[in-house]
Amino acid sequence: MAGHSKFANIKHKKEKQDMKRGKIFTKLGREIAVAVKFGGPDPNANSRLKDVIAKAKSENMPNDTIDRSIKKAAGELDSVNYEAITYEGYGPGGIAVVIETLTDNRTRTVANVRNAFTKGGGNLGQSGSVLFQFEEMGLIAVEKSDNVDEEELMMLVLDAGARDFAVEDEGYEITTAPADFSAVREAVEAAGINMLSAEVAMFPHLTVSLTDPDDIKKMNKTLDLLEEDDDVQNVYHNWGNS
Repeated sequence: MAGHSKFANIKHKKEKQDMKRGKIFTKLGREIAVAVKFGGPDPNANSRLKDVIAKAKSENMPNDTIDRSIKKAAGELDSVNYEAITYEGYGPGGIAVVIETLTDNRTRTVANVRNAFTKGGGNLGQSGSVLFQFEEMGLIAVEKSDNVDEEELMMLVLDAGARDFAVEDEGYEITTAPADFSAVREAVEAAGINMLSAEVAMFPHLTVSLTDPDDIKKMNKTLDLLEEDDDVQNVYHNWGNS
């Protein structure tokens, strides 16, 4: 992944998320509920739930909050009716945007997503209009520290099935195929290594820059509106200077 570093973006994203911790926990609770519904409340028998728990821990969600979310979901299986819907669209300057949602009301969700694009000078597109510009990958980020030996970490993750291991200024980027993500993440966790981020996400093949101040303002407005929506779980885009 040389020349395609995501570590700085992860750090930037985490700093923004620290300011919106309550909303992030709400969204993670929804992911936990869906994982429990499809695979049960035991993470040892539910790899999807285990991955969501790891993601929640990387977001500093307290263990007791995670446990409560699992117990609540297990007791309300019949009431968990979230539907996963992916939306695609274009922001100003042709920026490609992919939005993953979990919703119990698709009419409300599509209206909110369309509104975010409209207010930002973009437009909601059809299914498949921009998704081809992205690749789904597992990404694990580990910060450099005296407790992490670079060579040992590299051998550990490659043996576990990682696709690539990259050394950046501030840490290590481990990329995997989606199917290998759980095994690699569990290997890192078993080694007692703290992960800054651990998730399967969409990454653009190429990035696009915006130079017009008005376009930049509109793009930020679109992203803010999407990220503030409780139905929106993840927002991916190919804006290169964010």
